Amino acid sequence: MKNVLLAVCGLSPQVITETLYALHQNYQKIDSIHVITTRDGKEKIFAQLLSGKSGHYSRYLDEYGIDPSSIDFCAENIHVITDEHGNEVPDIMTESDNERLLKKCLELAFLFTSDPGTAVFFSVAGGRKTMSACLMVAAQMYGRPQDRVYHVLVTPEFESNRNFFYPPKKPQTIELFDYHGQPFYKSTKYAEVTLVHIPFVSIRERLSGSYLSEPKDPGTLMLSLIKEEEARLTVNLVELKVSYKNLEADLMPARMALYAFFVLRKKNCPRDVQSCGKCTDCFLEIHQVLEEQEAIARLYMQFQKKRAFNAMSDSGIMNLTKENFNSYRSKINADLKKVFGLYATKELGISSVGSRPNTRYGVLLDKSRVEVIF
Repeated sequence: MKNVLLAVCGLSPQVITETLYALHQNYQKIDSIHVITTRDGKEKIFAQLLSGKSGHYSRYLDEYGIDPSSIDFCAENIHVITDEHGNEVPDIMTESDNERLLKKCLELAFLFTSDPGTAVFFSVAGGRKTMSACLMVAAQMYGRPQDRVYHVLVTPEFESNRNFFYPPKKPQTIELFDYHGQPFYKSTKYAEVTLVHIPFVSIRERLSGSYLSEPKDPGTLMLSLIKEEEARLTVNLVELKVSYKNLEADLMPARMALYAFFVLRKKNCPRDVQSCGKCTDCFLEIHQVLEEQEAIARLYMQFQKKRAFNAMSDSGIMNLTKENFNSYRSKINADLKKVFGLYATKELGISSVGSRPNTRYGVLLDKSRVEVIF
């Protein structure tokens, strides 16, 4: 297993050697180091860590007998945040800077966790708090069981001190500064660097393959987890109510009869399909609707049980024409729109497809989401 240290760093590159030291003290080998930073942070890294034999990184490896070729850490592994023009950002100062920082964290986390032969150690000890937060988000999005999030705690007076990069084997007395900025001297034998393992919850296992094909923004990744149960349409022929998303609409008997006719056609469609999709096989032309007058009338009779069939009006719903059909359809859709809104009514209402004279009518909602109560 190859171990990759992915760290964020601001103006204190000491955090990189301190983290490396702490990992080695915990018997964790590191095969490569990658750092996310700003332009000013990059300059600090090159000046203080990667400045040849005099750099503190080389001095650490030499002092602790670590083969430099065993760790891949070079200029190409310093990843600098850039603006929309490709210019390196000197510091994380604006919301757009932070967005680009997060994007970089996600890209690199995605890249390194894509290899099953690696374990990624996310170091959130360096840089501004927003840098640590962004790298933590990246770990939560893409982290796997073998990956870890680490922080390092350094004895306060030695933390971020310009003279302290790691506890040397042979203690040295170095200049420190108190809280008032006054200098004093203390031996490095009093410096402690503690590696802290931070538990984190990863959502990676809940992401589908398409979300792991390329880096995504956190909003997209989180939305992929919110699988709201699809709302169902319930048409209650006993109470003459239409229910959808915890809302209810009352329909007059005649309107309910015509609406229920179309809903039942959708519900009872014989086509064996998993999803209706854009299928409109259950839709009818106006002459076909009029031919179903008896079925519509029987639904209406069900709501008017106290009245004899021959006592009912021979106009209106009992004698549909092209003109009053359009009137009923318009009023039904208006009733639904008033309660459920325009967007929902496009699926729930009696829709039309095709152009004249071949217009057909029906309900677009998927039949798997339709329930009828008799």
